[in-house]
Amino acid sequence: MTKKIFFITVLLGFSALSYGQKKLKVVATASMIADMAANIAGDAADIQTIVPIGGDPHIYEPTPSDAKLVASADLILKNGLTFEGWLSELIENSGTKARAVTVTEGIEPIQSIKYKNATDPHAWMEAQNGIIYCENIAKALTELSPENAQMFAFNLEVYKKQLEETDRYIRAEIEKIPSQKRTLITSHDAFQYYGRRYGIRLESVLGTSTDADAQTSDIIRLNKVIAENDVPAIFIESTINPKLLEQIAKDNKIEIGGKLYSDSIGDKNSPAPTYIDMLRHNTDVIVKALSAENENTGTKSPASSNFNWLFYILLGALLLGAFVFLIKKMNLAG
Repeated sequence: MTKKIFFITVLLGFSALSYGQKKLKVVATASMIADMAANIAGDAADIQTIVPIGGDPHIYEPTPSDAKLVASADLILKNGLTFEGWLSELIENSGTKARAVTVTEGIEPIQSIKYKNATDPHAWMEAQNGIIYCENIAKALTELSPENAQMFAFNLEVYKKQLEETDRYIRAEIEKIPSQKRTLITSHDAFQYYGRRYGIRLESVLGTSTDADAQTSDIIRLNKVIAENDVPAIFIESTINPKLLEQIAKDNKIEIGGKLYSDSIGDKNSPAPTYIDMLRHNTDVIVKALSAENENTGTKSPASSNFNWLFYILLGALLLGAFVFLIKKMNLAG
């Protein structure tokens, strides 16, 4: 039996086992977590998200329909690490009996330098951390529905391999960026885990939460970073108003490198409709923009440099010839 036939047979077997069973109702706080859960749960669960795709979980304001959704859940999947500051009140008001599971359990969080006991919640930006998310999700699903344990375990292993391949892909792509250009500037500080894992320096206008206003000192700091590091491009984010970043780009005569997805995946018509697509799309956009030449800083190709040297040599020769001609003419006149 070939591997392909084997996997199809296993999947059909799991489908047959789950047929007729009541689906679990799983509610995730954010779209990245919901997509992970869908890959592991398969047909055994109905996965829904509180914060809609394109929404900003940092500043989200729950609605009465969210309370109703949470009240009907069998399982709630949350990121934790101060990401969903509104969730505890929502759960309390809903009266739900669902278990709330923190899917970042076991991840080493990045501590805030500025604020004591504060952590960076964007752990999913590192593909290896995504595996830990998924292991926690699979464990929670198995405890809730042990009859589907084999299916959850199988789906987890398949998805883990995809995440491991994504991790290798990101590493290889980032290596294509010249080392002196590996500075990523974004709207808010969502890429520290990404930078730590894949070797990129991170700078942003806002901190780890979008629930703040940009300060003049932040803009001055970024302008200095751009000038000192020959930064060719900066990046806007799908869930944040791009106007400030666009102005910074204009003031520094550099490009907007593209739109990155950080706190939400994209819709089905976007280049990032899944968690894995989000990681790969972000990487492709970053690599393309940071590998480009920055015309405004005078970075030129070898061919361009050679052309300039030739131009100046010819110009010098012409000026010297004109000077010699002038001297001879003056001597003849004398």
